[in-house]
Amino acid sequence: MNLPNKITLTRILMIPLFVLFFYLDVFSGRNWEYIIAAVIFVVAASTDFLDGHIARSRGLVTNLGKFLDPIADKVLNATAFILLLTRPFAFEVGPFAGWGTIVAGICVAVIIARELIVSGFRMIAAGQHLVLAADMIGKVKTVLQDVAIAILLAVTPCLDLAVGRVFAYIGMAIFWLCTVLTIVSGINYIVKNRQVLADKETE
Repeated sequence: MNLPNKITLTRILMIPLFVLFFYLDVFSGRNWEYIIAAVIFVVAASTDFLDGHIARSRGLVTNLGKFLDPIADKVLNATAFILLLTRPFAFEVGPFAGWGTIVAGICVAVIIARELIVSGFRMIAAGQHLVLAADMIGKVKTVLQDVAIAILLAVTPCLDLAVGRVFAYIGMAIFWLCTVLTIVSGINYIVKNRQVLADKETE
């Protein structure tokens, strides 16, 4: 197993650690476990750029890496979104109280559905020996997801402060934006590669 694949595997192994600290109420008073969980998430998400850069720059792209990398990204982000829904304090700030979690739940469902659809699409393409490259909208969407998750995690202990609520609003705005980009990128991805779904004529 080469270095990029080891980094990708490390990202996967960090997911249980992230979950542990999210639910580990070790520190009394201000719930600092969310800060630690945010740091773990940022470190894990950052390895996505690192393993990709090393693999491309050193010619270490492998089939295993192509398999593990998207799985690691999707599982990490999906896990983070689901965990935030179990303790949706940041979604219920100020005027969003009472309905913020409902909207967030719909957004998470849309995001996960998009990833499942695109993954299935890629499986069909792979069966046709086609490699479908990710588009720029999809890459921006992923970065915004990471930023939104990090902010919403980090502000959770500070929601009783004005600055914490302001950052919660910023995190939710980015979250909603990345949901819109998720829909746009999913539609664009399928339309651009619609030939994958076309049945080939048999002679």
